[in-house]
Amino acid sequence: MTNILLILILPIVFFVFLFPIFFYSKRNKKSAKKTKISAPYVTFLKEQVFNPDISTDNWEIHKLRLEQFRRSQYKGLTFFVSSENRIYYLSEEGDKVYC
Repeated sequence: MTNILLILILPIVFFVFLFPIFFYSKRNKKSAKKTKISAPYVTFLKEQVFNPDISTDNWEIHKLRLEQFRRSQYKGLTFFVSSENRIYYLSEEGDKVYC
């Protein structure tokens, strides 16, 4: 009689007390995955400094890129530095216009 009683009580205890604990912990793990914070992205300003092909309106970034890459886009126009260290851009006809 006691063996039958133990066999009936143990599954009941498991389902009443332990099963909700396992179920609750798994549900919390799933919700934790959904709220994971992604890594921060590189700001657009830093990307502008290291890419002379991106047009910028910032004069300081434009000067840095001319020194580093010898070319830079400023307000939609590409400027170059010549071998004589003179700054120029190309007109629509393809002529060099020195600044």
